[in-house]
Amino acid sequence: MSDTKSGDDKTLSVNTKKTLTLKRPGIEQGTVRQNFSHGRTKSVVVETKKRKFSRPDEQPAPVQAPVSLKPRAQPQPTPPAPPPAPSQPSRPAPATERSGMVLNELSSEEMDARRRALQDSKVREVEERKRAAEEAQRRAEDEERRKREREESARRQAEEEARLKAEAEARRRAEEEAKRRAPAQAAVATEADEEEEKPRGAAAAVRRGPVKPEVAAPRPVKTKGEDDRRRGKLTLNTALSDDDAKRGRSLSSMRRRQEKFKRGMHQEQREKIIREVVLPETITIQDLASRMAERAVDVVKYFMKQGQIMKPGDLIDADTAELVASEFGHTVRRVAESDVEEGLFDIEDRTEDLKSRSPVVTIMGHVDHGKTSLLDAIRNANVVSGEAGGITQHIGAYQVEKNGQKITFIDTPGHAAFTAMRARGAQATDIAVLVVAADDSVMPQTIESINHAKAAGVPIIVAINKIDKPEANAQKVRTELLQHEVFVESMGGEVLDVEVSATKGTNLDKLLEAILLQAEILDLKANPDRTAEGVVIEAKLDKGRGSVATVLVQAGTLHTGDILVAGNEWGRVRALVNDRGEQLKDAGPSMPVEVLGLQGTPQAGDRFAVVENEARAREIAEYRQRLAREKAVARQAGQRGSLEQMMSQLQTSGLKEFPLLIKGDVQGSIEAIVNALDKLGTDEVRARIVHSGAGAITESDVSLAETSNAAIIGFNVRANKQARDAAEQAGIEIRYYNIIYDLVDDIKAAMSGLLSPERRETFIGNAEILEVFNITKVGKVAGCRVTEGKVERGAGVRLIRDNVVIHEGTLKTLKRFKDEVAEVPVGQECGMAFANYEDIRAGDVIECFRVEMVKRTL
Repeated sequence: MSDTKSGDDKTLSVNTKKTLTLKRPGIEQGTVRQNFSHGRTKSVVVETKKRKFSRPDEQPAPVQAPVSLKPRAQPQPTPPAPPPAPSQPSRPAPATERSGMVLNELSSEEMDARRRALQDSKVREVEERKRAAEEAQRRAEDEERRKREREESARRQAEEEARLKAEAEARRRAEEEAKRRAPAQAAVATEADEEEEKPRGAAAAVRRGPVKPEVAAPRPVKTKGEDDRRRGKLTLNTALSDDDAKRGRSLSSMRRRQEKFKRGMHQEQREKIIREVVLPETITIQDLASRMAERAVDVVKYFMKQGQIMKPGDLIDADTAELVASEFGHTVRRVAESDVEEGLFDIEDRTEDLKSRSPVVTIMGHVDHGKTSLLDAIRNANVVSGEAGGITQHIGAYQVEKNGQKITFIDTPGHAAFTAMRARGAQATDIAVLVVAADDSVMPQTIESINHAKAAGVPIIVAINKIDKPEANAQKVRTELLQHEVFVESMGGEVLDVEVSATKGTNLDKLLEAILLQAEILDLKANPDRTAEGVVIEAKLDKGRGSVATVLVQAGTLHTGDILVAGNEWGRVRALVNDRGEQLKDAGPSMPVEVLGLQGTPQAGDRFAVVENEARAREIAEYRQRLAREKAVARQAGQRGSLEQMMSQLQTSGLKEFPLLIKGDVQGSIEAIVNALDKLGTDEVRARIVHSGAGAITESDVSLAETSNAAIIGFNVRANKQARDAAEQAGIEIRYYNIIYDLVDDIKAAMSGLLSPERRETFIGNAEILEVFNITKVGKVAGCRVTEGKVERGAGVRLIRDNVVIHEGTLKTLKRFKDEVAEVPVGQECGMAFANYEDIRAGDVIECFRVEMVKRTL
């Protein structure tokens, strides 16, 4: 008997050859030959021990015959028992002897393990039978499908063969017909040739002289018909044959046709995939075809069918693209260009993710009421000394700590020109601290600050400053605030008020406690574990550090290395610097920081947000820049109009422009200057801002000013040497300022010089004509009496008849008796004659007046 077992690369075969040896009962010895790769073999002697479990009153259990050299170890319950291996015993032992031996060796645990193994094998057998049935069913279905395909293929091939056979039969008939007609055509052609030869021979006999060799007449060229074009391959035999019979399709052509048909049979028709095509506002034909997974040639063909000649690179609008996609069987989803900004701002946060944050407080009020001094006293710093003229012209952001809690302060300018800064400060804040000087009380910018805070919907805390002055009157401040609907607590309202002194440091702790109390009422929260977003408070161009933006993080945490989009600009955060000049790795909610690494300088007030990659940041920035350019072009087009409109506007309105190029240190100051200059403009003269930007004055700025004939204004910036030399050479004036009052006053005076002087008319007197004298060589002279004021020679006069002015001019002569006089007072008589006018009558009134040109100012 032989037993074979298949493995990866070897086969076990038990040799049935019996050896003469002394063996133990129930044990057989045999030789196992192992076969390896490359023809190598090895013989191993093994012992086979039979075990059988049976009782006299039961059926015998299945025989297990493991191949082993050692006593069997305790069986594991997890792996299944090996299948029974039949073996050839050398000497059969009695059944009772074998069963007794097995009973002695097997324990109860081994019997349970055997029983479980049997149950598992039965379960596996059922599953295998089930799988085999499913596999058989699947194979039957595949066989049925293949059979149908073979029948279909045979049917198509039979149809094709029948068609080819019919075509061949038709060609054969045509060839036979052509052969039947060939002899008759040849006879007719021969008779025609003989008729032509007869007159030609007669003419040759009459003609004398040397005989020229005759040239055969060209055969008539036969045009190729449709059958000639399709007659197949040209062989040597067909070329040399004289018959003009139509040739049939060549063998190779027939073979190629059959092969093409077979390829088409095997190539299954792919099912068309319906796609959702995303369409922007404009798209090229090539891009549309790729989104539909169609060929651009097919799309171009579609347009040609509609009567339009298009190229793959041509742009089409969304409506046309939607029509094309629908014709090709696809669905369409329209998107706008603005969709690139979706999900950038105002991300919803879950309530459980929100954590408490520090309040953002804006210091607002009138100029010189002590806002920055108050903030300096709280921070123990001196910002006022760094500001020109002692007034704040920049928006600053700082953070202080009180009782372990941080408070973020935003300082805004109080000057009238910085309205936009105050509005931005109010929008980015949680609490507004209104600083009112106790000696000045409520002033115009105080009222404006109140309006900004109310428009932003933030609570107000009134800080009554300068209470250390002798003329301070805090009660007057509270009373005047009532007129603007600010009701302090001492007057029965809900607005907190604190009397403070920035110079003496009085009640600063009370002010901070009031801020923290208000913040506790507001219950300010934000999610620090998300992407950061916030607002740009200020932006500038630093010579050593590039574009620097002071931002306030409102939600999330801003990390170094984040990619952020701020307005029209984007960049990777290179560094974060706090108000003390320390570098940070991240900035949480309500923290003001300076951000370095932006590609350009954003506008103050722009919102910023962190995006996931550079591609999206660039896409958003390019979209916003394109939008800004389109708005600027539309605005300029609206201002300029056509050339005719400009000329007519200049003729009718006489509008004069004062071109300016403004460079400042920060965006907020530039914005304030531009707004202040816009307010100076009138219907006759206005300032035209050729260019404005943050940073030093450069040579390109001088070139632009020279081209547009503009003056250059530098606010807290200077021109470099190249720019100064270029400006001196071109004769361009550069004026430097560090206080906005002086800048606005100087521009106002310069624009006033462009105003045309005002014509002011002063009444001098009236004279009544008593009689008209006609004097030779002089003309008509009016004898008058001065009835009001006086009459002066050289002054302007009007002739009034029946209260209607009929002439306006100058006096030619003014005489009293026979003498020329300079003036004639009231009540006296005189003679007057008009220059180049003589239609005067008795009873007319002569009005005398003086015209003065008065210089105007804005």
